[in-house]
Amino acid sequence: MSVTAARTTTVQYSVDVSGTETLTAAVNAASPGQIEIKNLASGANTITVPAVIPVCCIIKPPTGNVTAITLKGIAGDTGIRIHNTDPTEIALDPSVASFVLNAGAIINGVRFFWL
Repeated sequence: MSVTAARTTTVQYSVDVSGTETLTAAVNAASPGQIEIKNLASGANTITVPAVIPVCCIIKPPTGNVTAITLKGIAGDTGIRIHNTDPTEIALDPSVASFVLNAGAIINGVRFFWL
């Protein structure tokens, strides 16, 4: 059975600039609706996309994490360093079967929200 998932990102500006921006993404009527908790090994970790195809993955490192995490398409990519503790939201094309997170050391308890 699938789940319908919707996501919205709200940005609120204050002090020198005041305002709110609301960014609405497409609804996924066939979302896997999964939350996974994974322990990352030091080095390249291949993250497999669930069989029920999500349109988004939100990566939430554990609170207090101090270890570098780099998002890559494949292990050989230079990649992009993501924040140690803030969630990272990635919109996924249906063709994406996996991606790589390179961890500078072991990181326990990384959460993956599949929408």
